[in-house]
Amino acid sequence: MRQLRRYAGAALVTVLLLTGCPARDDGYRAGAADAGDPYVPGSGNGGYNVGDYRLRVRYDPATDRLTGQATVTATTTAKLSRFNLDLAGLTVDSVRVDGADARHRQDGAELVITPAHRLDSGRRFTVDVAYGGVPAPVTDGQLGSGGLLATADGAVALGQPVSASTWFPVNDHPSDKATYDIEVTVPDGLAALSNGVPKGRTSTGGWTTWRWVEATPMASYLTTLVIGDYRVETSTHAGKPMVTAVAAALPADGPAAASLARTGAVVDFLASRFGPYPFDSYGGIAIADDRIRYALETQSRPVYGPGFFRSGANGNVIAHELAHQWFGDSVSVARWSDIWLNEGFATYAEWLWEEHDGGRTAQRNAELQYAVTDWSRPSVDPGRSGLFGDAVYKRGALAVHALRRTVGDDTFFRILRGWVAERRGGNATTDDFVAYAEGVADRPLKPLLDAWLIGTGAPTPL
Repeated sequence: MRQLRRYAGAALVTVLLLTGCPARDDGYRAGAADAGDPYVPGSGNGGYNVGDYRLRVRYDPATDRLTGQATVTATTTAKLSRFNLDLAGLTVDSVRVDGADARHRQDGAELVITPAHRLDSGRRFTVDVAYGGVPAPVTDGQLGSGGLLATADGAVALGQPVSASTWFPVNDHPSDKATYDIEVTVPDGLAALSNGVPKGRTSTGGWTTWRWVEATPMASYLTTLVIGDYRVETSTHAGKPMVTAVAAALPADGPAAASLARTGAVVDFLASRFGPYPFDSYGGIAIADDRIRYALETQSRPVYGPGFFRSGANGNVIAHELAHQWFGDSVSVARWSDIWLNEGFATYAEWLWEEHDGGRTAQRNAELQYAVTDWSRPSVDPGRSGLFGDAVYKRGALAVHALRRTVGDDTFFRILRGWVAERRGGNATTDDFVAYAEGVADRPLKPLLDAWLIGTGAPTPL
């Protein structure tokens, strides 16, 4: 009788296979190899949220070689059979998930990881990745290049919207923010600067390790690594450490140093308008490499290219990047099509600072910008080629000014202070901001903001 049941069971399996009946779905899937943001196809991943990155990197300027050990702590948002991290141009030596060896392969800029045991949804797990190689920037025909760039005396890791994946494995999209603990080992005599609070440095065998901790969630593109010969100054401002650094190739008493020296004053002014500064440290880094033709709001410690200071001290660029600490860094975009939420407010902060510093008023700046604005180009969803265009920055700032003129100063600044307080450490969309502003103002504002942000004709000037 038992023998007959075994044969019958085998026959049933054969019938199921031959008739194509599906096997039972246990719900485990491969995590998405993309965050689903059309502005940065291939960037970011799905199936988990990162909580923390612990990075241990060593960089040798003599060979441009970087070696690293990354520990990524994350929580699954789905049942995962495998998942991806972004890593461009470097070679992975080993991967362990929760201490067990994991299979891995590299597919372009994707590190595909299959853990020894599948991961249930809602599970906290750790990934240890050993890797190394000679980093190189990632180049995009429409968005430019970003990543770790070798310099004459070291290296600079910088770029928007993509840069982090060129020097560590990462979920490289601003929608997945995390805390960071970063140790950078370099030859004695060189500085190794990064984000957050300085945690000291130690030297042994001709190498010095610098440690930095950013305990407030940070989008991956806001991480930076600046290695080289720098004059580093550490002080305290408003009870928090302030670290500024100027490349030794720039004059010690020149405009870059003079501009960075105003960091504390600019922060204090912006805090009077936007509310408390959102991070545990302050600072800025002025580099000397002419290939960097921009400044970037790297969290707690913006990086400035040398071109901003050639004609003298530039407080406006300092105000712009420091305003981003509220708008873009603390409150980050959920998708890149809403980047005006970063750049429109930071540009408007330039106008506020200029007026405060004895220059043109915000109203006059708005009038001048209104006269030259191309209204056919929208601030919201500007297209990949328009991500860093005037419609995002300057038309976006005009929309901010129009909101101010419409609701009045008291309500306007209540909107700004409340917005950054409510969304602190998180992400947001344009719709989120419009809804919040309407709630504070107790009146419809979408028609107004639509006209200034996406309308194809010039709105009535205010």
